[in-house]
Amino acid sequence: MSVETTITEKLQRLWDLQQVDSQLDEIQILKGELPMEVADLEDEIAGLETRCKKLGASIKEDEQEINKLQAGAKDAENNIKKYQRQLDEVKNNREYEALQKEIELAHLDIQLSEKKIRDAKAKLDHQKDSLTIAEAKKDAKQKDLDAKKVELQSIIEKTEKEENKLRNQSEKARKGIEDRLLKAYDKTRTTYRNGLAVVTIERESCGGCFNNVPPQVQLEVCLHKKIIACEHCGRILVDQSIANPGATVEA
Repeated sequence: MSVETTITEKLQRLWDLQQVDSQLDEIQILKGELPMEVADLEDEIAGLETRCKKLGASIKEDEQEINKLQAGAKDAENNIKKYQRQLDEVKNNREYEALQKEIELAHLDIQLSEKKIRDAKAKLDHQKDSLTIAEAKKDAKQKDLDAKKVELQSIIEKTEKEENKLRNQSEKARKGIEDRLLKAYDKTRTTYRNGLAVVTIERESCGGCFNNVPPQVQLEVCLHKKIIACEHCGRILVDQSIANPGATVEA
């Protein structure tokens, strides 16, 4: 097998792989940003669910604290009533003053508890508002996610068979290409948004970056004696005999 034939086969395999991968790219373009949007929404919803759980737990703790403070205030009120009844039974000033002191302390306990209850209720209201907002946001995100999933699933159902077929073709085509060329091919594909790593010369210009290809380089591309990349963008250049088998090769 001649060197020329070997290079021609390599170029043909690279070109064929590019055609298959470009069709796969078109399917991904059809899906657009939907897969990424779905993933982002799922992450947002998971974060909001975590926030809702934390807020719910905090609200429960605040309610328990308020109940505890109210119970403490109620105990203090009962103690005041008890001390006041005992005032009628005291036998000396020392006992009277001691009970008055207990009554004053109980009143202070009530005042402190009431302040704490007000603060706790204000915090509780804020937490409930935050929970309502977070739940509403989560519900809105969920509706958006459901709609995008339906849209994405519709596209997947329409393209799944073709996509699987193309992926199999791509994998098969890659097996016939040496690793060195595959690595260069993949690197170039990821460098450019359109995914083109193998292009033809169109109107004496690179079909990828549209910069001029010198006549001597054009001739070398047609001769298939070596694999030639565009000096501007690094894409592999092929002539029409590779892109359209059967076309006349100009020497």
